[in-house]
Amino acid sequence: MHVAIPGGHMARDRNPSCRRARALAVSVAALTVGGIALAETPATAASLPKGHDVSSHQKNVDWQKARTKGATFVYVKATESTTYRNPYFSQQYNGARNAGIIRGAYHFALPNKSSGKAQAAHFVRNGGSWTADGWTLPPALDIEYNPYDKKHKCYGLTKAKMVSWIKSFSGEVKRLTGRRPVIYTTAHWWNTCTGSSRAFGSDHALWVARYDSANPGALPAGWSFWTIWQYDNSGGLPGDQNLFNGSLTQLRKFARGN
Repeated sequence: MHVAIPGGHMARDRNPSCRRARALAVSVAALTVGGIALAETPATAASLPKGHDVSSHQKNVDWQKARTKGATFVYVKATESTTYRNPYFSQQYNGARNAGIIRGAYHFALPNKSSGKAQAAHFVRNGGSWTADGWTLPPALDIEYNPYDKKHKCYGLTKAKMVSWIKSFSGEVKRLTGRRPVIYTTAHWWNTCTGSSRAFGSDHALWVARYDSANPGALPAGWSFWTIWQYDNSGGLPGDQNLFNGSLTQLRKFARGN
C-alpha cells in the first residue's frame, strides 16, 4: 500500500503495507539556499552530493552498486515508536559505511503511542547514536502524516502538544548523543500539525520532502534554508532520492558536527 502524503513521504517498512516515504542549522554559511539555485531541477544540480534513504523495504542493499551509481550519503531507518527495529538495519547501516558511503539513522515518529523522550531513547539504543568520525550523519526524526489513521493525520495531538513532543524527542537525542536531530518533514504537515512553529529552525537541520517539483518550494515555518531535499521516491539509488545542499567537503563537515 502507498499512502499519499502532500509533498513527499519517507521509505516505510512496517508490515507489507509499506508506503514510499520522508538542517541542526548548519553553521557552514555555504549551506544556505545559495548553495543551489532553487530554479534548478535535481537533474541539473549535478554538483550536489547525491544520497538516498532506505528501510527494510529495500532489504539487503548492494552498497557497492549504490556507490558506483553516485551515492555519497544515506539515511537508514532504525526504529519506529518504541516497539519496532528495522531487521535489516545492521546490513544497511554497516554495509553503507563499508562501501565508503556516509550514513545516518532515522526514527519514524508515532507521537500518539508514547512520549518523545521514550521514542528517542529507543532510537538511540537501537542505532540512532552518533560519533564525530566524519562517516556518521546526525540522528534524524521522520515526522509526517499518520500512515495508520487517516482521520488523525496529526496523531490526535494539538499543535502545542505536537511541538512539545518534538522538543522532548530532540532534547533526549541531544542529551544522549550530543547532537540535535535533523528533522524530516513536509511544509504542509509541519504548518498543519505544529501550527507553523518556528521553534526549531535555528538549531535543527531541515530535511524537506517535496516531489514533482523543480525546487524544494516553500519551506516549513522557521527554516530559511534546507540541508537535505528528498525530491523523489524512486530513481537510480535504492529507496528515496535525496540531494545535499552543499559540497562533499561540507557534507563531511556536517557529519563531523563542525
